[in-house]
Amino acid sequence: MSSLPSSPANERPGAPFAAPSLARQWLLGVSLILIAFNLRPVFGSISVLLPEVMRDTGMGPSAASLLTTLPLLCLGVFAIPAPALARRFGPERVLLGALLLICVGTLLRGTGHLPVLFASTAMAGAGIAVGNVLLPGLVKRDFPTRASMMTGLYTLSVCAGASSSTAFTVPLERHFFHGEWALTLASWALPAALVLMLWAPQAFAAKPIPAHAQQRSGSLWRDPLAWQVMGFMGLQSALAYIVLGWLAPLLRERGLDGAQAGYVVAVSILVQLMTCLVTPSIAARCRDQRAFGVTLAVVVCVAMLALIFGPLSGRWVWAVLLGCGQGGAFALALTLIVLRSPDPGTTAQLSAMAQGGGYILASGGPLLAGLLRGWTGSFESSAALLVILSLAMAACGWGAGRRLLVQGAAKPASGTPTRAAV
Repeated sequence: MSSLPSSPANERPGAPFAAPSLARQWLLGVSLILIAFNLRPVFGSISVLLPEVMRDTGMGPSAASLLTTLPLLCLGVFAIPAPALARRFGPERVLLGALLLICVGTLLRGTGHLPVLFASTAMAGAGIAVGNVLLPGLVKRDFPTRASMMTGLYTLSVCAGASSSTAFTVPLERHFFHGEWALTLASWALPAALVLMLWAPQAFAAKPIPAHAQQRSGSLWRDPLAWQVMGFMGLQSALAYIVLGWLAPLLRERGLDGAQAGYVVAVSILVQLMTCLVTPSIAARCRDQRAFGVTLAVVVCVAMLALIFGPLSGRWVWAVLLGCGQGGAFALALTLIVLRSPDPGTTAQLSAMAQGGGYILASGGPLLAGLLRGWTGSFESSAALLVILSLAMAACGWGAGRRLLVQGAAKPASGTPTRAAV
């Protein structure tokens, strides 16, 4: 899980956040949970309305693939500078800027114009990327004795945001906005605006910590184990965002209406809550995580193939199985970053590599799925892509699950590798 490197200022008794009052800690905790809720609606809301968007804008399948891929690509690109920005301006204020990008980007989707839709989606994706990187660090910094509980609530909120956007977007369009998909997409700026107002006073009150030299471990880019951790993160994300971006259109193509398709996706995401909460503790108790990673890849692949080719009467069973597999894979990807790192500094470095490179890798998943749909006229052609991605994910999971530690080129680890505690 990504975290910001701690600084001496963080540990001084006089630091502004060293001993927050109970009321301030409650406010901070609620704020972080609400911010986490806003990190996924941009993805889920567009997917369930994609047929209407394509119909009214004349957008083809290739352009639709790019639209669903763009925010995911932003997750990788804009995750890279987030730690440096936080060191320069303070994580609270950078997070405030990220919220502003999410809010404005989501709101601008209400114009309904295709170029603005792409630009605003990229804007919101950049904000989400920064939030992805900074939120876990704030949780670790401000809730050191309750990190597990806050991480669980944070994960719960992320999944709740994704599930809510897929489940309620179509009913909102039909019952409140009278078929206006653009206004429906823009309405998801409201929760972002509310938490923006809640977070702004806290962000401005926080004092930025001056930049200072920090000891860094060597580069991980030459470490095969680090690449395998990044590969597992990226490949499970590719499969997850194929589901988030294209499962609802796939089910609608097979005969379900928009609301029913959204509910299936929402159920799959809700099921992830349970597996996200229990996976880290299970993984930490295993001697290694090789079999765990391979099993999750198989579960995801089988469930997706069943939703493509199986009878729709079994869609709820496969949605639950898919949620178990993807929730476990997401949590295991984050857990492997901790288990494969020897110290907090390397954890942060591996996290930046896994999220930045992993999400860039993941962006090819939904793009290829959409391109295959456009070339062949059917989502069944994506089955081969899903199998290939799942096999690659299983291979990376087997490698990343070994009981080893990553080693920076300039600071090789010594002694026998041991597991890090989650």
